[in-house]
Amino acid sequence: MRATVLLVDDDPVDLNALRLLVESWDHHVILANSGAEALERLDAGAVDVVLSDLRMPHMDGLALAQSVGAQHPHLPFLLITGQADVASAVGALRQGVFDYIVKPPNTDELQATLARAIEYGRLHRENTLLKAQLGTDGMYGERLVGGSPCMLELYDLVERVAPTDSTVLITGETGTGKELVAQAIHYRSRRADRPLIAMNCAATNANLIESELFGYEKGAFTGAVTARRGRFETADGGTLFLDEIAETAPEFQTKLLRVLQEGVLERVGGSQPIPVDVRVVASTHRDLSEEVKAGRFREDLYYRLRVIPVCVPPLRARGDDVLLLARHFLARYADRYGGSPRALTPEAEAFLLASPWPGNVRELQHAIERAVVLGHSDVIHAEDLRMPTAPHAPPQETALADFIDRQTREQVVRVLDSCGWRKGRAAKALAIDRATLYRMIRKWDIESPTE
Repeated sequence: MRATVLLVDDDPVDLNALRLLVESWDHHVILANSGAEALERLDAGAVDVVLSDLRMPHMDGLALAQSVGAQHPHLPFLLITGQADVASAVGALRQGVFDYIVKPPNTDELQATLARAIEYGRLHRENTLLKAQLGTDGMYGERLVGGSPCMLELYDLVERVAPTDSTVLITGETGTGKELVAQAIHYRSRRADRPLIAMNCAATNANLIESELFGYEKGAFTGAVTARRGRFETADGGTLFLDEIAETAPEFQTKLLRVLQEGVLERVGGSQPIPVDVRVVASTHRDLSEEVKAGRFREDLYYRLRVIPVCVPPLRARGDDVLLLARHFLARYADRYGGSPRALTPEAEAFLLASPWPGNVRELQHAIERAVVLGHSDVIHAEDLRMPTAPHAPPQETALADFIDRQTREQVVRVLDSCGWRKGRAAKALAIDRATLYRMIRKWDIESPTE
């Protein structure tokens, strides 16, 4: 498993040799020449394991391990020690150090120890996520559901990204759940007790987006009878989620870039700089690199937002997650509409797995809700999940009554067919009596396939 390893040593020769060795195992390496610099590196971004020399001036490896343990209690910490300091290293194990390696390190031993530490960290993060799923309605309140490999990778990335203040760009097709991922990042961060403010840039008038985000002063424009804080100020100390950021105009992008770089804003119609402490998480279903090439999105803003890229996989890439999500939505809508939990027939499950779901999780959710609302039995059939064909508008010369008759006849035939042409069950499903059903059959010359 590729990991990010923080190497700490005050000897540049030893540090570089260790870097080359760890990089040869396909890990990403971050270097620090002192304990203080190591703590700064940890604050700047996610790290999977720390590998530090024991003897260093000012802050030695033991003191560093204690500081790291206080701030990141489940981050694996490895010590490299000389033979004379083995007793100190063993004592450090009782204080939470994961393991130690004696100088000069045996290559195979070091690689194996590093791999164990990385796996320990991964398992702890996964266990934390599973506990969160069991303890609430899913992972972070509004549920992220799935156990496929690509979703486990996403959970792991969320867990590593959340504690930082880095700007995050979430990409993925429409309907994949990008906003849920943004919520997950916020509620796993140290800003969780502060506001999470969201704004859909695509749904906000281009002329209003600046005043919505930055606020405005009294008299800034017609109708501005009082000053108003924008969403940046409202989110101070918390997280601002900018959904569909690609839909904004270049002029606004310039102003947004300044706020991200300097941490200050000016309200519309104002000149007083207002400092804000806001973590920005943005999302888009577009390929922003292509938008940059086409001149529709600023390149500098693209790289400023894309400090940590998070890609949400499409539903078609998630395998059996389709069935997990379907059952989750079945329970939700059965409870909401007062029915008993529905079951999926084998044919319905096969239909769910075979469907491409171009609208992703949102399309699946709507399909399940429709099946629960319109279904006539305690189980969901494949036919219940198919999107009804939208009726074509009748020609102007066709009488409205003829159009209604045609649509009603088609519905009666569909219900008869789904009930195996048992007319008593069909009448009940149509909420009419048998006599009315028989009149309809005679009126429209409806015949069963066996007649």
